[in-house]
Amino acid sequence: MDATAATPFSTLIRTASHEQHTEAETSSFMSDLLGGRLGVDAYTRYTEQLWFVYRALEEGARELGADPVAGPFIRPELMRTAELERDLAHLRGADWHAGLEPLPATAAYAARVAECARSWPAGYVAHHYTRYLGDLSGGQIIRDRAERAWGFARKGDGVRFYVFEQIPNPASFKRDYRELLDGLAADDLEKQRVVGREGAGPSRRSAGRRGGGRGTGSPRRRRGRPRRR
Repeated sequence: MDATAATPFSTLIRTASHEQHTEAETSSFMSDLLGGRLGVDAYTRYTEQLWFVYRALEEGARELGADPVAGPFIRPELMRTAELERDLAHLRGADWHAGLEPLPATAAYAARVAECARSWPAGYVAHHYTRYLGDLSGGQIIRDRAERAWGFARKGDGVRFYVFEQIPNPASFKRDYRELLDGLAADDLEKQRVVGREGAGPSRRSAGRRGGGRGTGSPRRRRGRPRRR
């Protein structure tokens, strides 16, 4: 028997994405951000870039709810766009979207997500897994560091993107999600294609990890800056 066919799909995709997760999490930008060596404006620019990614994910989700492959993964409790917009309104002000542009890496990543949503639901699932399960796991470290470094209220404005109020038991949710992955409505060849093309693709933090992304080329002054603890 093919060893790949005997290995749960959740294990295959986790293994395929592990190197990219490690590279992103140990990048100089993420290390400096999580270590508090960058200011809150860098965190804000990073959050801005995430908005483009999750807008692509969640616009795609609206079209995939009834899809036999991707449909079971479309869960309203995961949706992040509204929370990102709330955070950005706190960080930048009501006109946070004015002049906002994606970095080239962000634009390419969001375009790939949108392409998968249109034409390859199994590929879309790989991005869905990478982003949302990452947010439920390592994303909580980012939230904690942001609260400590810049004085955001615990699970409040500025870090709401990382707060899943409708998921009271993340560990149980992730177990259920991995069971869905293992039962993905795709044959072994299709699963191998997903792992090879999307599972080892851009990591969840690669898009936007350098910050930036406004047409002026320089960050605007942040509004409503929380006081440092």
